[in-house]
Amino acid sequence: MTTQAGPSRDILRFSTHRHLRQRILLSILSGKSIRIDGIRSDDVQVGLRDYEINLLRLAEKITNGSTIEISVTGTSFLFHPGLLPGGSYTHTCHIGRSLGYYLELLIPLAPFCKKPFDINLYGVTGEEGRDMTVDMIRTVTLPHLHLFGVTDGLELQIKKRGSAPLGGGQVIFKCPVVRTLKTIQFLEKGKIKKIRGVAYSTRVSPQFANRMVESARSILNRYIPDIYLITDVYKGDDSGKSPGYGLTLVSQSTTSTLHSSETLSVAGQTQTPEEIALHAARLLLEEISKGGCVDSKHQWLVALLMALGKEDVGKVRMGNLTPHTVQFFRDMLMFFGTKYKLVENSTTGEVDVSCIGIGYSNVNKSMA
Repeated sequence: MTTQAGPSRDILRFSTHRHLRQRILLSILSGKSIRIDGIRSDDVQVGLRDYEINLLRLAEKITNGSTIEISVTGTSFLFHPGLLPGGSYTHTCHIGRSLGYYLELLIPLAPFCKKPFDINLYGVTGEEGRDMTVDMIRTVTLPHLHLFGVTDGLELQIKKRGSAPLGGGQVIFKCPVVRTLKTIQFLEKGKIKKIRGVAYSTRVSPQFANRMVESARSILNRYIPDIYLITDVYKGDDSGKSPGYGLTLVSQSTTSTLHSSETLSVAGQTQTPEEIALHAARLLLEEISKGGCVDSKHQWLVALLMALGKEDVGKVRMGNLTPHTVQFFRDMLMFFGTKYKLVENSTTGEVDVSCIGIGYSNVNKSMA
């Protein structure tokens, strides 16, 4: 890890609020300071949103020695990253974004702390169409870390559910520390062997969860027999402050490739549990059809961990690259100088992504 940036030439400059999280993440991992300008400067309501300021405060809380300078209008800020001590934290997230928004920053940082990391997060456990729900993070994101050797003690516990808009949910994320990450070669996607899922509801009839399971099965049973969908009904204080329901689906292949989809109810819109379940099932089939060994929502995460691995060539087969992933490749070049080699299969549209690991060593842990 490099030392904190000194003169102004060491500060990487970006504009607009897009990709804010990944730049804060890469700043902390690389030790390079960033300055982001022009944040919603053309909007009626200019500057950083409350949930983005909350995210910066979280980054400040989990690091030692970080400094953040936000301009008066909120349209620019300067971030000098600190070190990652690890340990236990508690943070109340802004209800403008779900907990997945904050966890996407924490999960890649946690393995590189000095001590094992655990945090209590409070807020909205899932919101349709914006961030991954805590269910998807638990069943899909964390298994992706297993590929790189982050296994024992890695868990996400859902203590309370809290649907949008008022939240009231609570999760506990725990992560062990590693010295270095494994190099991966993941080019065989295999055949789908099973589908798992969780239908959950808060402050609505428990029958909603059962109806979602039946509807999802009406589509998925045509393809494979090994389908197991559980219902997760929360009552009383554990069900948060708003009514809501949703379905998260995960398919697993013979080579442990995971593809996922999810659909949630939206406050103020009348969607039946059947509509939500059918939509989630179709989204899962669409995700599987894109191919690759990595779910489209996790391309950036696998690309990051692959680049941080040992000084060896890592290879992964991905489906069509998302615009977010392409921008992530560009940012990795700026922060770490990492170049990815992309080889596209013209018939399937899949892309073989390879890079040489930078041998990123957890300097925090070695000092312990």
